[in-house]
Amino acid sequence: MVNEVVLGQGQLKRARYAVAAVFCVHGAVTGSFATRIPWIQDHAAVSAGQLGLALAFPALGASVAMPLAGAVSHRFGARNALRGLIALWTLSLVVPSFAPNLLTLCGALFVFGASAGMSDVAMNALGVEVENRMDRSIMSGLHGMWSAGALIGSAGGTLAAHLGSDARLHHALAAATLTALGLVACQGVLDLRSAPDEEPPPRFALPPRSALVIGAIGFCAVFAEGASLDWSAVYLRDVMDTSAGLAAASTTAFALTMAVARFAGDRIVDRFGAVRTVRVGGVLATAGGLLVVVAPHPAAAMAGFAFIGLGVAVVVPLAFAAAGRSGPNPSQAIAGVATITYTSGLIAPSAIGAVADATSLVVSFGLVTALAFGLVLGAGVLRSAGRESAKSGALPEAGAPARTLLLKRRRG
Repeated sequence: MVNEVVLGQGQLKRARYAVAAVFCVHGAVTGSFATRIPWIQDHAAVSAGQLGLALAFPALGASVAMPLAGAVSHRFGARNALRGLIALWTLSLVVPSFAPNLLTLCGALFVFGASAGMSDVAMNALGVEVENRMDRSIMSGLHGMWSAGALIGSAGGTLAAHLGSDARLHHALAAATLTALGLVACQGVLDLRSAPDEEPPPRFALPPRSALVIGAIGFCAVFAEGASLDWSAVYLRDVMDTSAGLAAASTTAFALTMAVARFAGDRIVDRFGAVRTVRVGGVLATAGGLLVVVAPHPAAAMAGFAFIGLGVAVVVPLAFAAAGRSGPNPSQAIAGVATITYTSGLIAPSAIGAVADATSLVVSFGLVTALAFGLVLGAGVLRSAGRESAKSGALPEAGAPARTLLLKRRRG
């Protein structure tokens, strides 16, 4: 039996703020990396297509390593596991900027993604545990903190790019700072431990049929998100012929709208419902994609990326919520949707690069626009994530895969 300590509201609030800080640190690493992708591309001397291939390796590394998070937590406890995994993630920020060629860049990004995936599982599972003990929704706000961290990281990256600083120095300083902040934040998270005789959690769940259509909506949203986050700076630099600083600012604009939408998402879905929210979001994302494709000026392209972020921000949590009501086994359905969306994150960067190599980046974002329109057409499948799940944007069941992977608590 996992240690079952009754905590007061003050202690739970401190645990909530601590895990929120971890989410912020995690996002800041992503933002710091994304804004310096053009520098890393030039340093490694890779083409757009080769960069697309390399950018598939973070998601590949995450997919391979995520199951290991459960074993780490099972052996060392949730707090110690998160402490080690978040430090691994923040320190891995340094690795890609030192890669001198395509092969080393792919290896560096595999390590980068593996550490991202494991720490992501650990912090989400602890976030769900705090939510369950508080008996109120906090997960949407935690993901908003991740976006806020991505915004902070991308803002720092924008400044560094504007100043023409070496990404190796920038990322070394950022990694040192974020590692210290992450370790301090981990001191306040819940210290959960599995029973000595508890079996390790299962590592994989095949998606049931009910999850496939819902997962398709998540696929469209994650594809648009991943493409915009990884390629917006390159698009501004190569297509719009902007400076490195302005190109990096496009990633900041995207992260800003994602953060705003996630913080406001619970109230919006509560008022208008999941289907209408996603449908309107799909319209905004489609309009943003069109604006990127036809933009006559860098400001218009940046606005387009911002609209994409605004439109797709709440789709994946709502897909998890719908999956939780789609059949007799909510955990398996949600895990299936998560698998599909991770697949989207795996192929999006490389697909954009492959299309750009064969045609152009403009055509690549035509593909993003088409997938964004898929949200408008398919929003109805999220009807089961309606008002009753709107407050959380992701049901308590949405944490089940994370709990199964990481804690698998036994009560009684």
